[in-house]
Amino acid sequence: KTKVMVRQAKSKKSLISSVAKKRTFKKFSYQGVDLKNLFDLSNEQLVKLMNARARRRFAVRGLSRKHLAFLKKIRKAKLNLDEEGRPPVVKTHLRDMIVIPQMIGSQVAVHNGKSFTSFEVKPDMLNRALGEFSITYKPVSHGRAGLFTGNNARYVPL
Repeated sequence: KTKVMVRQAKSKKSLISSVAKKRTFKKFSYQGVDLKNLFDLSNEQLVKLMNARARRRFAVRGLSRKHLAFLKKIRKAKLNLDEEGRPPVVKTHLRDMIVIPQMIGSQVAVHNGKSFTSFEVKPDMLNRALGEFSITYKPVSHGRAGLFTGNNARYVPL
């Protein structure tokens, strides 16, 4: 009996170790291109990977002076890392700026009409506008319908 129990224990340990070895994290890829290769792409190649709205934005209309200045600030901020290895926050009002690979890893604060909402740009945010990550309204949390509103507020049962 003891030999059988030892064999079962060894087989359980081997199963546990094989399951632990199989766990791998998903690599990020955008439109089939790995994150490392995204940084090496030229602007024309990057535009071809984007959706139609972003393609028209970059290819047809191009970036304005404000958007180019914002990208320049982000590049400068990435060079000035703090003690934790993170770049300083770059504030902007450009809610329509589309996230490109140069921005990944930077700290951005986007104005929502009242204050700045800061966040770190992650690879999943590619090809989306900065304004999508800074909500402009306070979500409504509804109370119980009709209770203690208007005239009903006067007649509170004790």
